[in-house]
Amino acid sequence: MMPIDFAPGLALRGVTPPLRLRDFGLIALDMDSTLINIECVDEIAAAAERKAEVAAITEAAMRGEIADYKDSLRRRVALLAGVPVQALEQVWRERLQLNPGAEALVHACQAAGLKTLLVSGGFTFFTDRVRDQLGLDFTRSNVLEIVGGKLTGRMVDQPWGDICDGDEKRRMLQQTCTQLGIEPRQAIAVGDGANDLPMMAIAGLSVAYHAKPKVRERAMVAIDSGGLDRLLEVVHTP
Repeated sequence: MMPIDFAPGLALRGVTPPLRLRDFGLIALDMDSTLINIECVDEIAAAAERKAEVAAITEAAMRGEIADYKDSLRRRVALLAGVPVQALEQVWRERLQLNPGAEALVHACQAAGLKTLLVSGGFTFFTDRVRDQLGLDFTRSNVLEIVGGKLTGRMVDQPWGDICDGDEKRRMLQQTCTQLGIEPRQAIAVGDGANDLPMMAIAGLSVAYHAKPKVRERAMVAIDSGGLDRLLEVVHTP
């Protein structure tokens, strides 16, 4: 299905506005390059002087050119071995910012009664802080192993599995909907990379934010310019 230019920098596919925000019960948001302005793993790698190497793997994974997301993340995290925790603090303080319109979109969803889920292939060091900053309800991400104040180059296994990849994002969206007593068709999923496609595929409304081509061409809403709050042009708050 060909996209329709709804407004400059805003394309729709298979959806006809106006939609009402209150008809949804959950919004699930990717973090890196969606809710926030950076890829955290790339910025951590800068402290190890390996940013270019790590960023190249990240870009290929997000474009869907690496089929095994878990392997790609393990490879990237392995290159972070020895980075001090202070480097993560520095990324949080100096590099990480919410993307334009992020607060407005989240607050509009909260005001309309939606629950909020931050589901990320990134790390709890950042997702927990973003959760607290925005008052989000649920999170799922990966835990970096830290020993003696430094990254070991490994991640800590969790009860639900070792790595939050695309399949885990989809499972978490489904699980959260079940917990809330709603269907996935009552959920909005927002992302930018290939590992967001599984959760976007089961959501009632899928949104690509400044996304990779493979993601943009499958999303119902593609925000190509402006902030995250441009979704409110399609899904109205009243």
